[in-house]
Amino acid sequence: MSDPDLLVIGAGAAGIAAARAARAAGRAVRVLEARGRPGGRAWTESATLGAPFDLGATWLHQAGDNPLTPLARDAFDHDAVRSHRCLIGGRPAGAAEMAEYDAAYAAFHDRLRAARATAAPDAAVADHAPRGGFWDATVAHWEGPVICAAPLAAMDLRDFLDTQLAGPNLLLRDGIGGLLAGLAAELPVTYGAPVERLSWSGPGVVAEGPFGRIAARAAIVTAPTAVLAAGAIRFDPPLPAETEEAIHDLPLGLLSKIGLRAAGEDRLDLAPFAGLERRVEAEDEAAMTFIAWPFGRDHLMGFLGGEAAWALAREGAAGLADHARAELRRAYGGRAAAALRFDRPLASDWGRDPWARGAYSHARPGRAAARAALARPLGGGRLRFAGEACHPRLAATVAGAWESGHIAAWAALQPEDVRFKP
Repeated sequence: MSDPDLLVIGAGAAGIAAARAARAAGRAVRVLEARGRPGGRAWTESATLGAPFDLGATWLHQAGDNPLTPLARDAFDHDAVRSHRCLIGGRPAGAAEMAEYDAAYAAFHDRLRAARATAAPDAAVADHAPRGGFWDATVAHWEGPVICAAPLAAMDLRDFLDTQLAGPNLLLRDGIGGLLAGLAAELPVTYGAPVERLSWSGPGVVAEGPFGRIAARAAIVTAPTAVLAAGAIRFDPPLPAETEEAIHDLPLGLLSKIGLRAAGEDRLDLAPFAGLERRVEAEDEAAMTFIAWPFGRDHLMGFLGGEAAWALAREGAAGLADHARAELRRAYGGRAAAALRFDRPLASDWGRDPWARGAYSHARPGRAAARAALARPLGGGRLRFAGEACHPRLAATVAGAWESGHIAAWAALQPEDVRFKP
């Protein structure tokens, strides 16, 4: 490998975007990826279920201004057909009950927005979330463990509000991991190349690992914050205290995902793309949510988030499948066991993946400024961090990672031309 102008560490969405930006600017770039594939926490697997299945990033959120929307093919607006069946003690909620559920959801967000101006600087989402109502715990379960992969008490109120997402929400027939793999196909990526040491003492940077030694004018590090916090890359000199604090103030939550293939023709009375959930009594219940038969395919997607996902992570795919079977039994009794192949699940394992150590980031209470702190250039611009954790608006999304990587590359190579536009 020859020494490039720009060294990119990690071939996830941020790394791919950074490398493409560097090439568009006519600069030499090299990407070093620890895994044997591109995409990072966006990975589409097609063999197990006989169809593409996103084990990580699943939707292109806020598609109208998502930078990946113009690059995607065969995108489908999930919102246009989205429906939910919610169970209350094993029976489907009625229309009036679902209207009350929708009202509780709106009230949740209204309450948080109203609290912003007067909330304490270290306020958590849980400090101002509605409580005691019939649907309040279910809303908290969705907004915490399911959507944000962490409990409301672990998340900063203002960061939570700043990173709220809107539709449309697009599903890709070939998966987001498939999209990123295609975008990385012609890039100069070295796989199986974890960076163990990165020197940025100047005038450039030098990376070392099993691949040897490579020098560059500047480096962009896109490794997840949990990987950085674990010390997987040794920085020389050590990172400034403010950067280290930002890394630890942006931990990754966990959202585990499972795909279960139908055993026969029974589709459990669920239309394609229909959602299945249940009312919970407490935010931290280990309830799973499901999406049925995407694109008319014969598999069901299940999601488990937050502390329940971490607790089950050590049991792997079999443990997640057993839990999904127990959850579906609540709705269908023995019919679920006959309708689905629980013995051949496809499940994510981001909690135990050494190059992820979680799903996506949230800011600890009082640490909303950590995203900007982590994105701040070091060493006169020789060293920058990028990824979903660095984006102040689209954090926890593949879009945020992509835009963060693109901006970091242009800033590293053409700093006078860069204007950050969230």
